[in-house]
Amino acid sequence: MPLRHLAVACAALTLSGCAVAVDYGNVRHADYVADARCTAAPGATLDTDALPLFFATSRLPDCRTPDIQLLNHRGDRMRYGRFNAPQEAKVDGKKQLRTPMAFQAPGDWWKALQAETDRRQGRVLLYVHGYRESFATTSRDAAQIARMTNFDGPVIEYSWPSQHKLLGYAVDETNMYHDVRNFRDFLKTLAEQGWVKEIVIVSHSLGARLVIPAISYVDRTSSSADSSNISNIILASPDIDRETFERDIEEEVLAPRRVARDRRITVYVSHKDKALAASRTLHGYPRLGSPYCFDPFEAADLKAKGLPVRCYPAAVAGLTVVDATDVSRGATGHSNFLRSSVVCRDFVDVVAGKRTRPERTATQFAHVFRLMPDPAMPIEQDQAVCNWIF
Repeated sequence: MPLRHLAVACAALTLSGCAVAVDYGNVRHADYVADARCTAAPGATLDTDALPLFFATSRLPDCRTPDIQLLNHRGDRMRYGRFNAPQEAKVDGKKQLRTPMAFQAPGDWWKALQAETDRRQGRVLLYVHGYRESFATTSRDAAQIARMTNFDGPVIEYSWPSQHKLLGYAVDETNMYHDVRNFRDFLKTLAEQGWVKEIVIVSHSLGARLVIPAISYVDRTSSSADSSNISNIILASPDIDRETFERDIEEEVLAPRRVARDRRITVYVSHKDKALAASRTLHGYPRLGSPYCFDPFEAADLKAKGLPVRCYPAAVAGLTVVDATDVSRGATGHSNFLRSSVVCRDFVDVVAGKRTRPERTATQFAHVFRLMPDPAMPIEQDQAVCNWIF
């Protein structure tokens, strides 16, 4: 077996499945949440200047110590609160990320979100993370998105109980599917608020499998203006079956009446995405975020024409695919929207609502564009342009 195939196969085994069962732990889950701080009192005051960002989570909190932690276990209910970018701290001699945060009673949280939304432009950005994330790493990425885009409205992190473990992929899939009802109900409530004029949804990796079905659900059940405020959907490195996505969006999420109300989806893909290559090996079919050619005849035709051997989802009105293969960054190439300066610039404009960018290179497909290396944006510029810290 060629070494590159062996590496992907090993990665797939790592993703799947050499995982161990979830350990309940040596503490009763009820003891984690017994402290009153896990149940925020209505009307309690918060230092919102110190905690400017919003979160909603189904993770189990640990309120036994001065610093509340959100664990990788499933929680007993949805909780809401405020947070700021995490800080590095030494815990037992080891560096860890600690996220300043505090819970809010649901009613207070929604009122605060409305006040912040009304104060801005009626726009809300909702970030949904993917595989192998903790609350701290998700908070780091959400805070980076807020800084990088300078978004003109509240930024909400939705954090589901990913295990934050390399061998936790199977458990992450299980918890993601378990969380479908929580997320879709949250999104429906958000979309039905009359003061929310536009929802920008950003999902990464496995988060796409929460987002797409939830939007379909809200479209079918929402009482507010055909849920048209869910308008700008961004899927970064989506770990979702490409054919399933193609089938489902045309009937529901990007149905003509939705697109007519200004809904669109932007997908960031990369052929160098090793995480999605492993996911493809595990699941048997290509992932949306990787332009792998499953059909060998299509691949041969592209090669014969002298074109890059990359295969994309079929064209549908409202869908734009941005291929970041040539500007991919990092060991896995799985987070280019947060790591590559060329991709970050594109992402910032998409969040702002721009439909086209001169830096995009057209392809043989009208809905697919490539991002090419920019001499003015060498790798040394990545940190500054993307505004990442850790």
